[in-house]
Amino acid sequence: MTCAGMQMEGELEEYDIVVAGGGPSGLFCALCGSKAGNSVLVLEKMPSCGKKLLVSGTGQCNITHDGEISLFLTHYGAHGRFAKPALMQFSNHDLVRFFHARGLEMVTEPGGKVFPSTRRAGDVLAVLLRECACSGVDIHCNEPVLGVAVSRGGFEVKTKRTAYFSPHFVIATGGATYPATGSSGDGYTLAASLGHRITEIGPALSAVRVKEFPYPDLAGMSFEGLHITVMRQEKHICRNKGDLIFTHHGLSGPGVLDISRYIRPGDRIMVSFAPSREAEEAAKAVHAALVGGGRVQVAKVLRGLGLPDRLSKGLLDLAGVAGGATCAHLGKDARNAIALRVSSHPFEVEALSGFDRAMVTRGGVDLDEVNPKTMESRLHRGLYFAGEVLDIDGDTGGYNLQFACASGVLAARSIAGVAKKRGLP
Repeated sequence: MTCAGMQMEGELEEYDIVVAGGGPSGLFCALCGSKAGNSVLVLEKMPSCGKKLLVSGTGQCNITHDGEISLFLTHYGAHGRFAKPALMQFSNHDLVRFFHARGLEMVTEPGGKVFPSTRRAGDVLAVLLRECACSGVDIHCNEPVLGVAVSRGGFEVKTKRTAYFSPHFVIATGGATYPATGSSGDGYTLAASLGHRITEIGPALSAVRVKEFPYPDLAGMSFEGLHITVMRQEKHICRNKGDLIFTHHGLSGPGVLDISRYIRPGDRIMVSFAPSREAEEAAKAVHAALVGGGRVQVAKVLRGLGLPDRLSKGLLDLAGVAGGATCAHLGKDARNAIALRVSSHPFEVEALSGFDRAMVTRGGVDLDEVNPKTMESRLHRGLYFAGEVLDIDGDTGGYNLQFACASGVLAARSIAGVAKKRGLP
């Protein structure tokens, strides 16, 4: 082990581990690495650490999710297999115990989301910064990494202030969402400069802007347990069942956010507004109800199928049916039009929320070039990645922060060569 601040040939300051990024993945990596006896430096581009953490969960910090950690693996799109080693060696229960041992309790909502009992993201950050300070981690804020080069079996890390040498360099700079917090894609540039491939990046956990959205006056209306299908040129891209919310310009809510990683402009989102009914079942139910409705008003029939009155009125307007019409007065074409709007309502995607609004980034450092058991680069020994800079993003509910923390811990443990039984961090 070397001493922090030691001058090397060429006036380089030397550390055992240099971490780029002072978010949760970087801080957990630094803390765990320091507790293993390494000198650690965190380089943070912003005036203070954890800016994005502070706005997570609307400032309340949904840090993880309850339940068995094995169930987490289905919440990272196609990349759950990559996330498995990190999640298994530092689970949601380990994360909760970590904060409990340091005086910050966690509470679990009925749906499984886990928050600090204080509901303040700042309290989570305060624990991490206090632990880093007590463990001797050096944190340099206002010092972004400008470049990195492989040098003498390690890495020369350049900043506007000076240059550092370390045998271990960890890129934990986050993604490209909420750039005002410092997550502006710097890690992709650093990784690419070292030869790593960056998969296409884009917004994820993102609301969808709909072309000519027909229900702006229903903004804020929410629906539970709807079946949602994404189509691209008549091809099924993905399906989901979840809650949906109308915005002034389109669709949001977990049912859409969790599949937004797959959605592109020009796609059609098909929504079954009959609660818990898939499209085919919903269409049959609507047809049967309308055919047998007699003199009952169509709007009342739709209400009986679980649709809110205001939505029913909008659906009927789009179908060209008068609001006071009865089922007996409907022709076949009108019934088909209503059934289509209820069972497979099409919404054409104009765009996803930009990087300034999306919660996380899809895409990033190609996972084929990173060892999931260690978080180490397959291209350069001693180069590690943690958190959102990787091509992995999770569903809403605390899955992204859990992976960020767990991957930071795994990177540090891999560097230190210690097993979980050592009790780190």
